[in-house]
Amino acid sequence: MARGRITVVGIGPGSSEDMTPAATKAISEADVIVGYNYYFRFVENLRRKDALCVATGMKRETDRAAEALGHAREGRRVVVISSGDAGIYGMTPLLFEMASRDEGGEDIEISTIPGISAFQKAASLLGAPTAGDLCIISLSDLLTPWSVIEKRIKAAAEGDFVTAVYNPRSHERYWQLSRLIDIFLREGRLATTPVGIVRQAGREEQTVRIETLDSLKPEEIDMFTTLIIGNSQTFTRGDRLITPRGYFNPHREPCGRNKGQNIMIESFRTIERELSRPAGPIDRKWALLHAIHTTADFDMEDILYVDPGAVEQIYQRVREGSIKTIVTDVSMVKSGIRKGALERLGVQVECYLEDPRVASMAEAEGITRTQAGIRLAAVDHPDALFAFGNAPTALMELCALIRKGLARPGGVVAAPVDFVNVRESKHMIKALRGFPKIIVEGRKGGSNLAATLCNAILTFDDAKELWPGRDL
Repeated sequence: MARGRITVVGIGPGSSEDMTPAATKAISEADVIVGYNYYFRFVENLRRKDALCVATGMKRETDRAAEALGHAREGRRVVVISSGDAGIYGMTPLLFEMASRDEGGEDIEISTIPGISAFQKAASLLGAPTAGDLCIISLSDLLTPWSVIEKRIKAAAEGDFVTAVYNPRSHERYWQLSRLIDIFLREGRLATTPVGIVRQAGREEQTVRIETLDSLKPEEIDMFTTLIIGNSQTFTRGDRLITPRGYFNPHREPCGRNKGQNIMIESFRTIERELSRPAGPIDRKWALLHAIHTTADFDMEDILYVDPGAVEQIYQRVREGSIKTIVTDVSMVKSGIRKGALERLGVQVECYLEDPRVASMAEAEGITRTQAGIRLAAVDHPDALFAFGNAPTALMELCALIRKGLARPGGVVAAPVDFVNVRESKHMIKALRGFPKIIVEGRKGGSNLAATLCNAILTFDDAKELWPGRDL
């Protein structure tokens, strides 16, 4: 009797154009074709009319393998069809394993013909998302314990791999994709990371779209869908998803305006990955990343207080023109606010310490020069954005003016630093209502912090993409 032979054929994602010549030749020469019944529609025009077709339903992989081995032992040329590439979540490993356990299985020759996998077809439809290091994870826990799958998800997120997701969701397995998203976000992948969604790749029902990790709706995904999650470098251009290979430079230089901005972008991504917990809403995260970038102090996670929506509210007031001035307590805060941002938005910065009226008022009233400066500023610019990076007495002065109805700030950045009255000044401003506040609580603060928080406000348009440094 002739030696039995099994050829495991990857038929690609479903289109005849995506099937290799070797695959079509093997199918046309087969005496017996074994496969999941749904796949026979893709090979019907290729098989010999006298070829025996053995079709079974879902979750019958071992039955199909046993059928193939049985026909091969009788000397027939057997083809086992598997969608995509038969070696990726397909029939190839099962046939080798069963043949090695089967008496006489060593006499059966098993070979495989590769096919275009679903992730490869999906990637080609999306553009070039898999240009860098990548991994593939199936969310089906029928054969792999979920605890193992979760470890692999965490490793993929930590390693910043482009990640293709197979079997993302079914009627019974409805929660696993949501869990994957949670893990990716917890491990530092940005909420704005692009995700390619390809359903029925290569078939008549094919759909292609791009979402982000935070906009992806798991309930809209099914078993016919392949997801490709970008890494920290992946970006969109129109309807294309692109992961740079690194031909230009390791910091993705073509995407930033200059080298300094690219370094700052990478720094922000590094900081976000190293946060101990989610940073919260986008406007707080934007302020927090600026604060840590300036100080290299991760205590900011605990001590940076941001009123809900404060950064966005102040930015919108700047954009609409209701805030035209930033008042600072000391000149170092003024010098740290980016001139390009001020010019772009038509905002001026005022520090009253050098005003000739300040010294005489301070002496006459028995107050500090910074207090006197804030009193004068409140008259000239009562609805300004007030930024404090040095003097708690100046912040306390503003609190008193607000309570008397003599100031109505458009916003307050409170980051004075000292050992006397500094905590108390921050408690005072935090207790007041009616205007958005950003506060560095406790003793820490400084002119550099106050300035960088102002810069975060002035560049809030770039927060969603996490692209700092526009005005460097």
